[in-house]
Amino acid sequence: MALSAALGAGPVALDTAVFIYLIEEDPRHLRAVEQLFEAIAAGRLHAVTSALTLLETLVVPYRAGDAALAGRYEVLLTRSRNRPLLRLAAQLRAQSRVKTPDAIQLAAALATRCTTFVTGDRRLPAVPGLRVVHLDELD
Repeated sequence: MALSAALGAGPVALDTAVFIYLIEEDPRHLRAVEQLFEAIAAGRLHAVTSALTLLETLVVPYRAGDAALAGRYEVLLTRSRNRPLLRLAAQLRAQSRVKTPDAIQLAAALATRCTTFVTGDRRLPAVPGLRVVHLDELD
């Protein structure tokens, strides 16, 4: 499926896995994530993620003592969110029983008026006003 057709016109939210697949060059999804980030760099696509993405991406490099890899993630991910985002995440958890990390990611998408959420996670529940697109739909 073409990137623009799959994602629509609005801003899109990116789940943690999208960044991991890009930085670590995962062969299963590298083509799709490279297309995403090329569109972002060219200004054809506006994308957001939550501060949780930085936390989640740093765990494995820190465990492995890989400061260079941790640094690559930090360069790519630099924004943070505040209490209204966490309040929205709590509401999502209460309504759908989604896990906390997923609730924060989805809340970041909704708070920034994204219309699409790109993920590799097939377990995410439907969220009103947000279309979930799986990476394998972009390959």
